[in-house]
Amino acid sequence: MVHFLGIDIGTSGTKTLVLSDDGTVLATHTVGHDLLTPKPGWTEQHPEQWWDATRKSVKAALKKAKCKGGDIAAVGFSGQMHGSVFVDKKGNVIRPALLWNDQRTAAQSERITELAGGPKAMMAMTGNLPLTGYTAPKILWLRDNEPKHYKKIHKIVLPKDYVRWQMTGDWATDVGDASGMALLDVTKRDWSHKLLGKIDVDPELLPALFESSDVTGELHAAGAKALGLKPGTPVVGGSGDVMTGAVGNGIVIAGLVNANLGTGGVVAAHSDEAVMDPQGRVATMCHAVKGGHVVFGCMLSAAGSFQWYGDMMSKGKPDFAKLTAKAEGAPAGCEGLFFLPYLTGERCPHNDPQARGGWIGLTRRTDEAALIRSLLEGVTFNMGSMLNIMRDEMGIPCKQVRGTGGGSKSAFWRQMQADIYGAPLALTNSEEGAAFGAALLAAVGAGAYKDVPAACKALIKATDVTKPVAKQKKQYAKHHAVYDKLYGDLKDRFADMAALSG
Repeated sequence: MVHFLGIDIGTSGTKTLVLSDDGTVLATHTVGHDLLTPKPGWTEQHPEQWWDATRKSVKAALKKAKCKGGDIAAVGFSGQMHGSVFVDKKGNVIRPALLWNDQRTAAQSERITELAGGPKAMMAMTGNLPLTGYTAPKILWLRDNEPKHYKKIHKIVLPKDYVRWQMTGDWATDVGDASGMALLDVTKRDWSHKLLGKIDVDPELLPALFESSDVTGELHAAGAKALGLKPGTPVVGGSGDVMTGAVGNGIVIAGLVNANLGTGGVVAAHSDEAVMDPQGRVATMCHAVKGGHVVFGCMLSAAGSFQWYGDMMSKGKPDFAKLTAKAEGAPAGCEGLFFLPYLTGERCPHNDPQARGGWIGLTRRTDEAALIRSLLEGVTFNMGSMLNIMRDEMGIPCKQVRGTGGGSKSAFWRQMQADIYGAPLALTNSEEGAAFGAALLAAVGAGAYKDVPAACKALIKATDVTKPVAKQKKQYAKHHAVYDKLYGDLKDRFADMAALSG
């Protein structure tokens, strides 16, 4: 039998998935990563650990699937986006990678926009603003703060693409993941040489560009031996986790939207055209579908807010099912109690690393049920705000939302999402998300399907559809309108709070 590998280089771990040619997931295996936080707001990882985790997870997944390395027809990638891997001429990592949620680069983000000629000019060159988590500001930060390291750079690559080099010896990336560097012109699907010139970054430092299902190289002898695979096995471009997660849930045609409630929260929609948000609140990037685009927003503390609450209130492992059941005892809207989920700052719809979380509207009637329900509502309102920008302001169609992540495992939270989004919320028969999407890209690259939409149509089906309840939809619309005003009311106070924290 012919099989395909999907390798997802995530933040918490690397996951390998073995997919059969009939679309059956034969096995998965995940190996964890360590996270470095040398200073408040800084997050880093050792890229060498990603490669070590990849070797271990691939071998373990093959063993679980009871297949040989020679059975693998192609390898696809998914990866945490925006991370900066700086390597020298020998491929040695110069310093730990700065990750997607690292917040140290506010000054560099502002400078890039200024050098570009302002937000409008920046949007015209790349289609996106250089947010603090993106790669471009990290490059300038290294140049400003660690010039000796900067002088050693031979290539700047993204997390999955460092692992690709270990496997193939090729410095390559895909246009989707590259879009998140804030250095790519997402309309032309090529590096923005105009911007690179303005910020004085040599384009030779960047890898070659490919579409996500294109073959970028083959496993060399050392890479194949390390993974237990066959030399010469094709490796496709893959993409960032937003794009591969969208593929893994069939978000490859207009009208479908993915709402992923993981630690962070992502709302992503397919668009046939490069439709931009003039204010840069949501991003428009190249999709893993050739010629297509994905429009998305990312909030930093979605289900992570619920995790925080559970960890804080529990003496042991939190029982989230029990906490959710308790939330059902509070009325929808919680009598005007709101939770702001800005526990680690915010990216979308408000790009503000100084934003702070909390409850507002507490009264003597507030109990734990209201605290929990308002927390779930606050997270969902924020997800809904991103969806409303896409749907109401940008004209992105939304016929169905497909829910993924831990937050969509609860029927109660799924109903809340449908009511707040004002759209049917469906699960799919695919539960592996990004790793599954990476394997589908490998299958397309190997010729098993003519293109990505054809692969998704054949293998991914919507299940368990939750429709909005008209009465609750109307009520939540009123509460959502108030929620959307609270950030603006408190923005200046967030800055004051940040200053007081030292």
